[in-house]
Amino acid sequence: MARKVAAKKKRAASPPDGDAEQRILDAAHAVFIRRGTAGARMQEIADEAGVNKALLHYYFRDKSRLAAAIFQRVAGSVFARIAEVALSDAALEEKVPHIVGAYLDQLSRAPYAPGYVLGELNHHPERGKQLIDALARRQGGATPRAVLSRLQQQLDQRVANGTIKPISAQQFLTNLISLCIFPFAAKPLLCGVMELDEAGFAAFIEERRRVLPEFFLNALRP
Repeated sequence: MARKVAAKKKRAASPPDGDAEQRILDAAHAVFIRRGTAGARMQEIADEAGVNKALLHYYFRDKSRLAAAIFQRVAGSVFARIAEVALSDAALEEKVPHIVGAYLDQLSRAPYAPGYVLGELNHHPERGKQLIDALARRQGGATPRAVLSRLQQQLDQRVANGTIKPISAQQFLTNLISLCIFPFAAKPLLCGVMELDEAGFAAFIEERRRVLPEFFLNALRP
């Protein structure tokens, strides 16, 4: 019996092999999005990852460190693609459908991710810097300011040409992202009012992928 206990302690104290860290991150990702930081429990994460709690503490000393790692992971995945499209050399009229498509794809895969990010920012204001850091790392040092500056240049060019009405990059991006997020945030209401099942909602989102870019661009035209 003593030998078994000693062996167990040795395994817990030794650096684990294989993909234990990745499994922990994947499990924590699921648990934190599902329950938020306050509701997440290390034991639940360990159970979902198929490891013991000692391994969690080996890689991440406590829940706060693990929460910070997951926030940066989720925030980066939600916003990195948008930053990539916004900073590209594509025309503004091409960027809108690309941003819509990227965001709807992301939301379809992880519909609770934006709510999780916003909840974390509300309860942990220091996460704002973590979000900026996550974006900068994924975009080779680019910052949200650089994204907005690039969009503003293109918007100002269109305004000077008389092809769109004046609008700030902040309002442009906020309006576009909001129109993508709302159907997922209000999914229970929309499904109830429009009598949609899961397949029907998926078809609704596919239709939105087609109609939203033109709707948005038409709203900008004089």
